Formats: sequence, C-alpha cells, structure tokens
Amino acid sequence: MFAINHAATALVIKRKYPSVPMLWLLLSVQLMEFLWVVLNYAGVERTTTAPTVRTLADIHLAYMPYSHSVLSGVGLALVAWAVLAKGLGKSTLGAAVGLGVLSHLILDLLTHAPDIALAPFISGPKLGLGLYSSLPMLAFVLETGYGVLCWVLFRGSKALLATILLFNLANLPLFSSAIGSKQILVGHPGIVVTIVALQILATLVLVGVLSRRTSPSEATSSTLPLPG
Repeated sequence: MFAINHAATALVIKRKYPSVPMLWLLLSVQLMEFLWVVLNYAGVERTTTAPTVRTLADIHLAYMPYSHSVLSGVGLALVAWAVLAKGLGKSTLGAAVGLGVLSHLILDLLTHAPDIALAPFISGPKLGLGLYSSLPMLAFVLETGYGVLCWVLFRGSKALLATILLFNLANLPLFSSAIGSKQILVGHPGIVVTIVALQILATLVLVGVLSRRTSPSEATSSTLPLPG
C-alpha cells in the first residue's frame, strides 16, 4: 500500500487512542517502509524493474526479507509494544504503536505481489494477494477507498480529505498503463525508492499537520452544550 494510505491508517488508530501523539502513530505505520528505504539505499535489499514498465506489475520488490517479512513485522510490533508498555510503563502508547507497525504488514499483504517472505533467510513461500501485479486498477480503487474510509472514521477536515485524494491521484499513473510513460524507471530502481521516501516524508508532515484540524461538524458538536 502506498504511503498516503498507510498514513491514513494512523488516523483510525488516533481515533481509538486519542491520547497518543499523532507523530508516534505516523512513525509506527511507516516503520517497515522506513527500513525498506534505508536498506535499499544501503544495497542490503533490492528492487528491480522489467525491461518495460507499464504499471506497478513491472516493478519488482525482489529482495526485502528484513524490512518486509511476516517475522519482521510481527517482531517489530512486539518489540515496540514491549519497550513502551512494559519497559516504560506506557501501555496505551505501546498498544497504539504496536498496532501501527502491524497494520503496515497487514495492508501490504493485501495489495503486494507475492513478495513478502515468512522470515529472513527463508526463501519460500512468499505471501501477498497480488492485486498490484494482477489487478492494478482495482488496487487503486481499493486503496483510495480505504484512505477515504480512514478519513471518515477519523472525522477529519476537508483539507485532510483533499490531501488523501490528491496523493492517491498522483499515484494513478503507476496503476494504469494508459497514463504517462514510466520508462524513466527502467533500470533505475533507485528512483522508485526515492519517490517512496519523498512520499513518506510529505504524507507524514501533511497528515500530521492537517489531522489537528477538525471537520466543521466535529467542531460544531464539540461546542454544543451538554444536556442537563
């Protein structure tokens, strides 16, 4: 799942755990992706492209067992929970951050090609429903709908909704072979990594700032006198 919709997941977790600072939630939902970016730049993990790039199906997350494996995702979530809840005595923060980390793995399993390993050093089987590789436009619709649903549950502002929609629309060329040429990506997977990194940072800042603003209906309801 793309950065904006992982960031949107933080909105739902914030609704459940309103006392947890939004920055913690945004960092947690993107922790696995932060690791993926760093490990790709370091040459530890690897992204490749087909000779012709038409859609996401032609971009292959060829090797990422450390940042994106079932063991890594579950392990990071448990470690985050243990450190924050048991080590520091912040049980609510630990639960929220652990859930945020785990959400990334779950959402990627629903959209990725079968490229998520069970654990590092285990070559197979690889997991992923394969929407990106087999039904990219359906994946786009589902991703965008998911982002909007998160906004609805959070009861965010119109500016926040516009941000979610615009970032999803900006990714549309990667889902459709009919929109734009993607040949610049051929043989240059570092561009893909950089695009992802920039989207993570941009969505972290924008969602973090705009989530502080309430929708008109939320603002109105918060100022209504309590009955009795």
